[in-house]
Amino acid sequence: MLITVLAVAGLGGCTGSDSATDPDDGASGDSGTAVSAEPGRYRTLPEACGAVSRKTLQALLPGAEQDDKVYDGQAAVTYDIDRRDGCRWKVETTSGTRYLTLDFQRVVSYDPSVSDDDRAQETYEKKAVAADIPDATSTPASPSGSESGSGGDAGGEGGSSASASSSADEPGKSSKGDKGDEAGTGDKADEGGKSADSPSAGADASGGSDESDTDSEDTAPRRLDDLGDDAFLNDQLITKDSGIHRDITVVFRSSNVIATIEYDQWTTDKKHIPSSQELQESAQDLADELTGRLNE
Repeated sequence: MLITVLAVAGLGGCTGSDSATDPDDGASGDSGTAVSAEPGRYRTLPEACGAVSRKTLQALLPGAEQDDKVYDGQAAVTYDIDRRDGCRWKVETTSGTRYLTLDFQRVVSYDPSVSDDDRAQETYEKKAVAADIPDATSTPASPSGSESGSGGDAGGEGGSSASASSSADEPGKSSKGDKGDEAGTGDKADEGGKSADSPSAGADASGGSDESDTDSEDTAPRRLDDLGDDAFLNDQLITKDSGIHRDITVVFRSSNVIATIEYDQWTTDKKHIPSSQELQESAQDLADELTGRLNE
């Protein structure tokens, strides 16, 4: 009987010893906890066709007051307006044709180790590289300011524009400037012949070019340091048999949203080159307005 009691007590002691080590065995469980990257600031997008104020549209589309429907814009086809939305406006007058295109893209990272903001920055940087925008430490290339360049369609491939005779001397980022091309405006290529043959806005009274070397240093394609989290501006002048057009593009990123503005002016009078400075300032003013709309 005594032997049986001692045997049971011995087994109980062994069991207690084993259980005491269990907490140590599970101590490594915390190392397997996954940490997801931070989500982006924006969960929705503003309606593109309603994002631009009437006052701004009147400034960007002179002559549109003759047809009030122009201000409504034409909505882009999209399947999820919380991920992508766009709008396009067009006005034809005796001084030429102007186009305004707006695109919003909300970037979402499906990789838990990469935040929405970081993924959006990667997407933005790809756009800047595709447009040949210099980085913040390099000297920007001079804008296209000659009407002798070879033709391409609006928003055509980078590098097809004619080069100005002088290059910009301000490095990297700037607050005002010039454009080039950006995907999304190629559908305007077949409309070059529709603009009137009167001088474009910004042309001088002498009939000569209103735009050559005078503002090339201030309007070169470049990165902007006072717009959103990241931004660049590009400028492209394209001459075709049917006429001439200058295409301005401003792209900016705010957290996980990328906005692209394309603002183009067309004319059939090749003696009068659309003004870089005027178009760029107008596009940048719109970009400033849109950053406020995103934060509403």
